[in-house]
Amino acid sequence: MEKGQNSQGDARRRRVQRLKKMIMLSVLIWMILPVGLCIVLFGRISALNSQIEETQDSQQQLLQQIAAAVAQQEQITATMAQQTPLLDRKEIVVSAPVAGADVQNGDMAVVEPEAAHKVYLTFDDGPSKYTEEILDILDDYDVKATFFVLGKETEYSVKMLQEIARRGHTIGMHSYSHKYADVYRSVEDFSADFYRIYSYILENTGIQSTCYRFPGGSSNTISDIDMHVFTDFLAEQEIEYYDWNVSSGDGGSVLLDVDTLVQNATSGISGHETSIILMHDAASRPTTVAALPQIIENILAMDDTVILPITEDTTPIHHIK
Repeated sequence: MEKGQNSQGDARRRRVQRLKKMIMLSVLIWMILPVGLCIVLFGRISALNSQIEETQDSQQQLLQQIAAAVAQQEQITATMAQQTPLLDRKEIVVSAPVAGADVQNGDMAVVEPEAAHKVYLTFDDGPSKYTEEILDILDDYDVKATFFVLGKETEYSVKMLQEIARRGHTIGMHSYSHKYADVYRSVEDFSADFYRIYSYILENTGIQSTCYRFPGGSSNTISDIDMHVFTDFLAEQEIEYYDWNVSSGDGGSVLLDVDTLVQNATSGISGHETSIILMHDAASRPTTVAALPQIIENILAMDDTVILPITEDTTPIHHIK
């Protein structure tokens, strides 16, 4: 009997001990668990703080970049505002006298000779690797042309821009980027691009260009905004824009042969008193360079016809009214 009671007592003690262990283990777990959660949360908070600091640094850098861009735009705008209105100045579009120039008191006023047909050779999209070759050909025939340039900042491009000016050709603006989606996104974007190309030409040549050609022409179908909005902006800046009424056809995706380019560039001249011929100064247009001598020779062989650079006296061609 006593032996049985001892066995029951031992069993109770073991149960009590197991219960105590379970209680202690539970207590220990409940003590460790909050500590572990605190450690995890602390780690997460530290990581979030680091991300917040990085975000704040990036935001600060972005704000600094925006402020710098705004300051640059304000500086350009202020420069433009301080300048004499473009049409109130005697236009000096070249750095040396051109054929037919009337030089008086150190100023240059380009006098266009009388002729039944006035022809203007214009080259878009330069400078390019062919610019110097085009300039040499023009020199060979002693004719001047008009280059509607883009904002190319390479050392070579700037050198060619300066060479265009040095050799007495007219420099016009053809936008800075030539990216239709950016240029025609809004009046503000168009204005910013305009001031960039205007300043680019002025800073590198000293020329205050007064002529503009729209990327794709004023009749382009890419702009979602009515092009009259942009022509009005140019008018407010006293800038004239020039489209064309004769095209060589070298702006398409297909590389045309020399004979086709010559035919395109010269066949329609006789029907116009003023012929503005569209060509391109582009690395992808070698046949334009090859065709240029024959184009010039054909024009010079026409009766009562003269080749001129665009000036403020040139009758503009507008695709839109």
